[in-house]
Amino acid sequence: MKSSKLIQLLVLSVMAGCGSGGSDSSPVVSVPPPSGTANEIAITVNRSFSAAPNTPFVSVKVCPPGSSVCQTVDHILLDTGSYGLRIFKSALNGLPLAQVTVGSASVAECIPFLDGSGVWGPVQMADVYLGGEPKVTVPIQVIDATFGSVPPVCSPPNVASLDQNPTQAGFNGILGVGLFVQDCGTGCAVSANNQVYFSCNGTACGGAAVPVASQVQNPVAHLPQDNNGVLVQLPKVPAGGMPSSSGLLVLGIGTQPNNSTTGVTTYPTSQFGDFTTQFSGISYTNSFIDSGSNGLFFNGSPSQLPPCTSNSSWFCPPATVLLSATNIGAGGAPIGSVPFAIGNAENLFRSANNVFAELGGESFGGFDWGLPFFLGRKVFVGIEGKSSGLGNGPYWAY
Repeated sequence: MKSSKLIQLLVLSVMAGCGSGGSDSSPVVSVPPPSGTANEIAITVNRSFSAAPNTPFVSVKVCPPGSSVCQTVDHILLDTGSYGLRIFKSALNGLPLAQVTVGSASVAECIPFLDGSGVWGPVQMADVYLGGEPKVTVPIQVIDATFGSVPPVCSPPNVASLDQNPTQAGFNGILGVGLFVQDCGTGCAVSANNQVYFSCNGTACGGAAVPVASQVQNPVAHLPQDNNGVLVQLPKVPAGGMPSSSGLLVLGIGTQPNNSTTGVTTYPTSQFGDFTTQFSGISYTNSFIDSGSNGLFFNGSPSQLPPCTSNSSWFCPPATVLLSATNIGAGGAPIGSVPFAIGNAENLFRSANNVFAELGGESFGGFDWGLPFFLGRKVFVGIEGKSSGLGNGPYWAY
């Protein structure tokens, strides 16, 4: 999933081209076992509730502000392409969170996805615990399609269907640990016509300007120490995949021995969180790295990467195709090649495996380096306005 920073819609935009050759500048790394350090969160990659492969999950503890009555919610999608915590109301089991208001009205939010789905629900305050870190008290979104009156921007034809429950969506919630501190920023604070935030009196909801501090927040950015970004570590998987995989989400960059920045290259991004992927002689300037996308998505050549007959969104070449792209940081540097493979999605889905390095599909707009990109790499996400030995955020590093 991908949020652009000014209007801040969680969208899945993607693209590329086809090529060959090249060598990756990032070494294949092994994932150390969990050390019990406070800034570590276990990642499990398998199929989602809706049977989607390549889905990375973490667990998060949530409490009403100042309360010791808490709920640990599992199957939270780890998403480096969005910002903030969103949890289905049903997964909170009646936990009484504090409603965020503008004046006397309740704040709610609409997040549409490119596939036609979307999430809607109120913004509420919560104490959020990430791993063994101290709590952070931040606004989160409670996903609840029955809250208030759903605005037109979150209804057909703008959104074909709202996610109603975890089974339909495939997860209990989303932990957005991407490049930005809030999910919208000043654009949603100065204009009520931002199409993201709404104020609700009773069941009537209309557009609202919401102060930056009251918007859904990336909880990592509010930690007392490990707050400048995250490190995602997932092991390499063999051709044809694995039933499941385990890795680590490490909070902070260069703040602890377990998030050392040695051996990686920093790729600065634009103010929208994008960099350039160059493929087949074409530069796609709105490309990004996104653990919430379960494949590598780009415009493929139909002769080289024909679509699957059962679902044309996926590629189904008769044999695995080896390709290469070049990533370029904002401003033109650094430049690094990334080799990758695309296999036959139908054959992969027929297997007993759930984690695949060679899963890819068709899309547009920029290269979406989804979950397969993370396999066998150390991938750092540098948050805007925060600094580390890798530079000032926003940036990717791997």
